[in-house]
Amino acid sequence: MIGKLKGTIDEIGDDHIVLDVHGVGYIAFCSIRTLASMPGVGEAAILLIETHVREDAIRLFGFTSSLERDWFRLLQSVQGVGAKVALSVLGTLTPSELASAIALRDLAMLSRAPGVGKRVAERLVTELKNKVPANSGDTGVVMGVKQEIGEGIASGSVTDAVSALTNLGYSREQAANAIAAALKEAGEDAASAKLIRLGLKELAR
Repeated sequence: MIGKLKGTIDEIGDDHIVLDVHGVGYIAFCSIRTLASMPGVGEAAILLIETHVREDAIRLFGFTSSLERDWFRLLQSVQGVGAKVALSVLGTLTPSELASAIALRDLAMLSRAPGVGKRVAERLVTELKNKVPANSGDTGVVMGVKQEIGEGIASGSVTDAVSALTNLGYSREQAANAIAAALKEAGEDAASAKLIRLGLKELAR
């Protein structure tokens, strides 16, 4: 199996890159986000590779980080999500945004990805809520708090603090991120006023 390719970019297509490695051109399918991050044709590039072997073909999928590759694998464990939809999701949402959307049960955010309807978004939330890859942009503590917020089982002070920030004009995701980080610093017994103050400090960074 191929795990990584290092070579020179021969071509960048709509959904793939051709990487020349010592005279051999490898076609690797990538997300739009990955393709956009690539240098120009003739430049050196490194791709982490996921290899899919089928009876009639061998397909390579390229990623710029192990986290993106981990998400690619995990997304395909959900019924109705194949390689094409997984790349679509990764091209639409960053790993951090994806982790947040799952923790907050944000079906609208997940449905922004082409090929992801409400039913698939619901499956993603249900099946992946406890399987978020490590280093997805949040610590385990923060992710746990955000999941509680999304499921409506967070403490009253946390709920009040999130509500206060949304009333100030911040999105629910921004508010949840800020209060989750504030709770990690202040402790589980912190009053809503303290969480709001720390949350605003977090948002001001």
